[in-house]
Amino acid sequence: MPNQTIQDRVLKVIATSKRLPLESVREDSSFESLGIDSLDRLNILFDLESEFDIEINDEEAKDIKNIHEMVEGITHLVQAKTPSSSAE
Repeated sequence: MPNQTIQDRVLKVIATSKRLPLESVREDSSFESLGIDSLDRLNILFDLESEFDIEINDEEAKDIKNIHEMVEGITHLVQAKTPSSSAE
């Protein structure tokens, strides 16, 4: 299931960026529970853009409050990008 692999990759990027054990980063985790502040979130967004070769809207990113919303947003961006990737 592609959604699962996107989720796994998002969780791995967050864990790596924050130097957290992967098993402590779950989809139902909040940023606060993981000790992720606004600067950490910015760094994670840059890492996610690189990981998935996407562009994340800064204004929309400010509304993301937890890991679940981040996974959903990344999934949406990746799926929106996929059909047009054959134009390269």
